[in-house]
Amino acid sequence: MRTRRVVGGQGVGWRRCAREGTTGRGVSAVVGRGGVPRCVRQGRVAAASALGVEREATTEGASEEGRTATYDLVIVGAGPSGLAVAERVASSGRKVCVVDPKPTAVWPNNYGVWIDEFEALGLEDCLDKTWSEATVFLDSGAEDEKTLRRPYGRVDRKKLKTRLYERCLEHEVRFKEALAKEVKNFTPKGAGGVGGAMGWDNLPLSVSGYSVVTCSDGTELRGKLVLDATGHAKKFVQFRDDYDPGYQGAYGVLVEVDKHPFDLDKMLFMDWRDDHLRDLPELKARNDRTPTFLYAMPFSETEIFLEETSLVARPAVPFDDLKERMEARLKHLGINIKSVHEEEFCLIPMGSSLPYVPQRVLGIGGTAGMVHPSTGYMVSRMLGAAPGLADSIIDILGGGQPKIGSEVRMPAASSPRQAESSSSSSDAFVETGNEANDLSVEVWDAAWPEERLAQREFFNFGMEVLLSLDLANTREFFSAFFSLSDFHWQGFLSSRLSLPELIVFGLSLFSKSSWDMRFSLVAKGLPGLVGMLAGIARGTDKRYLKDN
Repeated sequence: MRTRRVVGGQGVGWRRCAREGTTGRGVSAVVGRGGVPRCVRQGRVAAASALGVEREATTEGASEEGRTATYDLVIVGAGPSGLAVAERVASSGRKVCVVDPKPTAVWPNNYGVWIDEFEALGLEDCLDKTWSEATVFLDSGAEDEKTLRRPYGRVDRKKLKTRLYERCLEHEVRFKEALAKEVKNFTPKGAGGVGGAMGWDNLPLSVSGYSVVTCSDGTELRGKLVLDATGHAKKFVQFRDDYDPGYQGAYGVLVEVDKHPFDLDKMLFMDWRDDHLRDLPELKARNDRTPTFLYAMPFSETEIFLEETSLVARPAVPFDDLKERMEARLKHLGINIKSVHEEEFCLIPMGSSLPYVPQRVLGIGGTAGMVHPSTGYMVSRMLGAAPGLADSIIDILGGGQPKIGSEVRMPAASSPRQAESSSSSSDAFVETGNEANDLSVEVWDAAWPEERLAQREFFNFGMEVLLSLDLANTREFFSAFFSLSDFHWQGFLSSRLSLPELIVFGLSLFSKSSWDMRFSLVAKGLPGLVGMLAGIARGTDKRYLKDN
C-alpha cells in the first residue's frame, strides 16, 4: 500500500480504498455509498490497539430527558484531518463532537511523507523512521537510476493520533463511539437554501438552520454545521453525476524476509524495471500496456514494506494482477518472505469532477476531492488544509456576529419528526436536502479558493496524460520529470505550485522530454489540455451550478 498517500476516514484514517468485490485472500472489500469503496486490511492483522492516553474522553450518549445533544460542529470520522479540524475549532470555545466507531483505535495505515512537509506542519517529531534519500529506477541500465535528495519518513501513527487526540481532549471535544448512519438538514421555512425565496442575505446569521446526525445506536446529534471526514467513503458529501475518476491500485505487504537487496539509507520511491517479466509474456504484455512499479520502505535487513502499485488506471488494475506482478518481481530479486505482518489491498479514486460545491454538508480530504489527481498524495495536504478550513468555521460561528441559534430557538425534541410536530419548531424549520446555506458557502469557499481550483484543473490534466501512457512512455515521462529543478518536481508532488508556476513546470517538462515523447504528449494530451483550459476559464462559477 502506498504509505505516503493518506486520507482521513470514519473509524480510522483510511489511506486508500479497496475495490468492490473480493480482494484475493477471501477478504471482502467494504463499499461505501454510491459504490465508492473503503479501505480494508487482511484479516490476519491484529486489531489496532487503543491509544495510551491518561485523560479519558468525554463520550456522548443520549442526553438528559431524551433530548438531542446540540453542537456547533459535528465531525464524522476521526482520521487525521477530522481530528485536526476538531481540535482547532474547539480551541475557540465552540462545542464539537466527533463521531467514529473506534475513536481511540490507532490508525492501521503506514503513513509515509516527505520530511520537509511534516517539518512545515511542526510534526517532524511524529516520524519513527527516516531515509535521507529516495531512489527511482526507470529501467535496468546504470543511467536509469535516479537519486532524489529529498528525505522521506514513515509517520509514527500512534504518536500522531495520540497528539491530535490529546489536543482534542484539552479543548473538551466530545467523542461519540458509533457509526454515523444518516444526516438530515433543517432550514428556516421560506429560505430554502442559497437563492431561496427569501434569500440568505435577508436572514440573520442566527437562523441558518441545523443538521441532525443519526448514529448506529439511535443517538441523534444536532449540529449547526456537519463535516464529513470519512475519506473516500464519501458517506454524506454528494459528488457530481459525471464523477469518473482514475484509480491508483496497490497490493502491499509488511514482511520479514531472509534478506533484500535495498539500501537501508534509501527508500525505493519507484521501480519501473521489468526484467522479472522476460519469461512471462502474457504478464509482460499487460505491464507494457498498464505499467506498475515497486515501492519499498526498508526498515532493517530483514523487515521491509513492499508494494506493487498502479499509478493511475481507468479501470483499475485488479488486485490479483498486482499480486501476481509482485510475486514475479520478488522471485527475480531473490526475496524470500518468511512471515507477513500486514497485507493490504487498496485503491484510491483520483481526479475527475469535484463534489457539488457548495453543499450543506462540509467536506475535507477525500470527501472534498482533495486527493492529488496526478499522484495520490494526501496526508500532508489534508493536515495543511485543516487550519484554514477550521478558521473559516470559527469565523462564521462567531466572528463578532450574534452566535448562531441565539435568535431562533432550536427544537428541543428528541427527533426531527417530533421537532416538526411541535408548534414552535414547525413554524421555524423544515427538513430540506443538501442544498448549501450561507454558512456552508463560506466554508466551501475556504476549502476551494480559485487558486486551488485552477491548480486542480492542471493536476487533472496531468492525470489524463498519465492514463494514456504505456510503459515506454511512462519511463520517458519520469525521466524528464525528475530532471526538472527541485523547486518544480517537489512543488508539483506537494501541491505547492501556483498556476503560473505550473505553466512553467509544464513547459520545462516538455523541453526536457525527448522528441518522441513531445509528439506523444501533444497527441495524447491535447484533449485534456482543452478540458483544462475550459475548466480554468469557467473559474468558480461552475461550483454554484449543480446541474452544470
